[in-house]
Amino acid sequence: MTEETWGRVRAALLKRVGRSSYNRWIEPLQFREMRDGVARFAVPTSFFRDWVSRNFADQIRQQMIVAGVDVVRLEFTVDPPPPAANLAEQPPVAACPAGAARPPEDADHPGAAPDARYTFDTFVVGKPNELAHAAARRVAEGGPVTFNPLFLYGGVGLGKTHLMHAIAHEIRERRPGDRVLYLSAERFMYRFVQALRDKQIMSFKELFRSVDVLMVDDVQFIAGKDSTQEEFFHTFNALVDQNKQIVISADCAPGEIKGLEERIRSRLQCGLVVDLHPTDYELRLGILQSKVEMFRAQSGGLKIAPGVIEFMALRITSNVRVLEGAIQRLFAFASLVGREITLDLTQDCLADILRQSDRKVTIDEILRKVAEHYNIRLSDMVGPKRTRTIARPRQVAMYLAKQLTPRSLPEIGRRFGGRDHTTILHGVKKIEELMATDSQLADDIALLRRALEA
Repeated sequence: MTEETWGRVRAALLKRVGRSSYNRWIEPLQFREMRDGVARFAVPTSFFRDWVSRNFADQIRQQMIVAGVDVVRLEFTVDPPPPAANLAEQPPVAACPAGAARPPEDADHPGAAPDARYTFDTFVVGKPNELAHAAARRVAEGGPVTFNPLFLYGGVGLGKTHLMHAIAHEIRERRPGDRVLYLSAERFMYRFVQALRDKQIMSFKELFRSVDVLMVDDVQFIAGKDSTQEEFFHTFNALVDQNKQIVISADCAPGEIKGLEERIRSRLQCGLVVDLHPTDYELRLGILQSKVEMFRAQSGGLKIAPGVIEFMALRITSNVRVLEGAIQRLFAFASLVGREITLDLTQDCLADILRQSDRKVTIDEILRKVAEHYNIRLSDMVGPKRTRTIARPRQVAMYLAKQLTPRSLPEIGRRFGGRDHTTILHGVKKIEELMATDSQLADDIALLRRALEA
């Protein structure tokens, strides 16, 4: 069989199996020779050989006969391509040049391309996120990493997704041959269900277990999905056994994800688990300053009056996304009306966002603020731990909840992990007694109260 004949066979196969399957399973075949009715091909891996033999051999032989080739059987021999060719055939799945359009997703590209806006250069580091940033940097730089997986968790808009995209960008710059796959847990589940439906589960397994770095966002979405959890568990183990890096994110710690299998929870906890804390004033100010410089450059140097940035950092405390949206809206409005950004214009333009900030203090806000102030986990505030380093901040939060919210003692107790109202009352009285003699505690509570009421 000549190369020209093999080219006609491949063209016929492309029409029969479709572009995605053709690219993955037919195109890599290297025709070697035709002897005694046996067509011999070179394939890159043993898995590839077995899969093509089971799923495509009959179709290939049929098209060869149609093309006039007297073939009795096919034979596949593993012959890995040289490194340069291998990199050309297997480009990084989720890494594309900054600013480039995302390629359409297909069977060979099941993940999302990293967002060009989210790099380490655009990530503002502060006390609430410095550990997460340092860990993400270490993973992206490569080399020996003592923690696998890296598990990032925290509330909405605190920077988890930004760091994951930044890791993908950095790996592409440093190691362009690595296969980096970034996708949401929801997308992982969709791809798994699709593979089951199409009877392509082996292709799914090979695809997800052949990457160098797997990054799964919002892993809490697989909780309660038994089959998906089973496949995720085996994929996780296969990659760890190959010393491949895994990065996971969620909205809470592994131990707090309800419906997650114990064996998966245990696996996720065996690496480095990092909590991204809510932003503090200094971090919000840093984020706003970086955004202001960017928008001023884009808008031709719009003027912004002194005190505006500080006012926004103090008043808009929900999360980074709201903060970024507010400064973007402000610059767009000032540019359209051709005015300097003053405090009055800011208050008019952002009236709805500022009104949300003026809402009544909630128990959840008190818990977050106290946990941030004392540098402890939010889960410990409502958990069973009774050590002094946990119990005293918990009592401070109870006191502030009683002082700053209209909630009854039983209602407050429910928000503190289902505690009895007498426990809340005891905590409130204890803080009232200590404030009379402990000036440091009194200062802490005054500071927390101002922050919550700001």
